[in-house]
Amino acid sequence: MTFQPIGRPVRAAFVGLGRIYDLNSRAYVDNPDVEVVALVDPSEERRAQRQQDWPDAVCFASIEEMAKSGVAIDAVEALLPIPLHVSGVVDLLSHGWHVNLQKPMCNDLASANVMIAAAKKHDRVLRVMENYIFYEPLMKLKEIAHSGEIGEISGYHMKMVASGLGGWEVPASSYEWQVKQMRDGRGILVFDDGWHKLSTALWLFGPIREVRAWIGTTEIVPGFGVDAPTTITWEHENGIRGVWDITLAVDMHLRSDYYTNDERWEVTGRKGYARVNRCTARGIQEPSLEVYVDGVMKSFHSLDDDWASSFRDSGHHWLRYLRTGNGPLLWSPEEARDVLGFALAAYKSSESGGLGVSPADMIC
Repeated sequence: MTFQPIGRPVRAAFVGLGRIYDLNSRAYVDNPDVEVVALVDPSEERRAQRQQDWPDAVCFASIEEMAKSGVAIDAVEALLPIPLHVSGVVDLLSHGWHVNLQKPMCNDLASANVMIAAAKKHDRVLRVMENYIFYEPLMKLKEIAHSGEIGEISGYHMKMVASGLGGWEVPASSYEWQVKQMRDGRGILVFDDGWHKLSTALWLFGPIREVRAWIGTTEIVPGFGVDAPTTITWEHENGIRGVWDITLAVDMHLRSDYYTNDERWEVTGRKGYARVNRCTARGIQEPSLEVYVDGVMKSFHSLDDDWASSFRDSGHHWLRYLRTGNGPLLWSPEEARDVLGFALAAYKSSESGGLGVSPADMIC
């Protein structure tokens, strides 16, 4: 593509003003790289609420209304429900706007290819936002893992416990879309939230050679279940192996300003290990990052471990990229397609009883 940096503050629009807006919008507050010029949502109530954040922005009920208005726009923060990603992104790109898309990219590879082709056709930048790779404790974990401090890497482990109590309120309309996703075979833990976890694996150690998975279900109400317990294992092309365990604890309370997921990442080397103790919630009241080497435990107490800061920093990176061209995108649509291939390989493996599946075979 022939992207040229904008070289001035980006004229941006938000399309979708639901719960996740509260996190993504942080990158736009007091940011000299951007001017918020438009807000789009079918809900009049949400438009009125969010316009208090941007009094000079023009509000619209649809993308079509915004396109017809003549408001000058460079880029769109696309915070749409996942089933609307493909049609929404293709529409936004067709109007000549760069797009920062909320993850997951989409549900299948054909849809990913449609969006990639649309970005190329209209010569616009499509980015799929991944905030976890901007979470400071995880960034420090990666730095330590690749520095040699803990020795040659022996393995990688993630653990997540999803709980049913605590955290912020989520509108019922958001869960309606998630229920549709789950009924279409794209679970809220493995696929929606899991997109983050699979992204961190690729970001830390590169392409995946093989995936093996056992995706279970726990009935929450009659006829409806959540995709746990689940175990996903994989081997990177460099030989490093990883495992991710998901457990559901419906009656467990977790302290959180956001969603109630108790998450941990641990990279083990031949000399020691580095462990991130939390992210979204605050289940373990220990330093967010600990490193054990040669009998000595080093604790990091001053890293920015507020999950919302990762959204802010990811958005800052995107807007700075548009203004100056400083990259990489993190993620490009092709990199996001690799995440999707990883997820789809896990589903295919589970369907076949845990047989090994190559993500590359899913993408071909």
